Amino acid sequence: MSTIQKEIEKRILVLDGAMGTMLQRYNFSEEDFRGERFKDYPSSLKGNNDLLSLTQPQAIADIHKLYFEAGADIVETNTFSGTTIAMADYNMEDLVYELNFESAKIAKQVATAFTKLNPNKPRFVAGSIGPTNKTASMSPDVNRPEYRAVTFDELRIAYKQQVEALIDGGADVLLVETIFDTLNAKAALFAIEEVKEERQIEIPILVSGTITDASGRTLSGQTVEAFLTSVSHIPLLSVGFNCALGAEQLKPYLQRLSKETEFFTSAHPNAGLPNAFGEYDQSSEEMQSYIEDYLKDGLINIIGGCCGTNPEHIKAIAEVAQKYRPRQIPTKEAIF
Repeated sequence: MSTIQKEIEKRILVLDGAMGTMLQRYNFSEEDFRGERFKDYPSSLKGNNDLLSLTQPQAIADIHKLYFEAGADIVETNTFSGTTIAMADYNMEDLVYELNFESAKIAKQVATAFTKLNPNKPRFVAGSIGPTNKTASMSPDVNRPEYRAVTFDELRIAYKQQVEALIDGGADVLLVETIFDTLNAKAALFAIEEVKEERQIEIPILVSGTITDASGRTLSGQTVEAFLTSVSHIPLLSVGFNCALGAEQLKPYLQRLSKETEFFTSAHPNAGLPNAFGEYDQSSEEMQSYIEDYLKDGLINIIGGCCGTNPEHIKAIAEVAQKYRPRQIPTKEAIF
């Protein structure tokens, strides 16, 4: 049985593209989100994409299938908001375990089918762990800078439930992603380590932060190097960046990251920057050309797409990724 640790040594691994972008194509109505099971639910459910793993599971499976057909090695589960903290917006905290379990199960079934078709290209499932809609480092109220909407312990408990369900559903790796507040991420990593210890298991961990703008910092104010230092106490499979920026804007931060870490590196940028309507216009050819610059410079071990990307983008990325060797991890001497 090939593991992701073996595969990442051999080649650049390709991550999938955006789930939300693909779901928009379906134009699901409130009734579609509800399905039969939640038709009388008291809250509005439209926009709760994670719920579609229960009410429209075929659509979720089809999206995973399209990304694998495009050349992805890894697909992410449909669980970006799969915590009690994020699901409180829909009064669906009680469904969190089921949402994560079913999402992982759907992705794993599709991945297993593709691996059987071509055992030389094994496919993997990354349990997607999003940042939640609350931040532990900053106050949401400018008049009360000391106030926090969530505590570290509340985050840890919420993440632990998500992690257990993703593992039970069949996730091969865990991806703590779109990190704008590293304290939230540290709570997720703490929860993962707790589950690993309690179950006496090992599972690879991928961490992906978000540089929010041209300041080159995360939303909670960390530079690339500070972010890296904050998460490097855990033995990670990879560390990288996703979201907020397009591939072109992200490159200088990946250059810095690549030089500084002994972990494998990852990137899944947006399809350029959003236009005036919040939409992403960058074509797959344009994105491919920017990504190829990463590959020529040997910056990356895992590459994929975030907001605005679709199977066409991933196909173009996968095609160019085949031509290059993965980034070589620098020696400790080179880093220090």
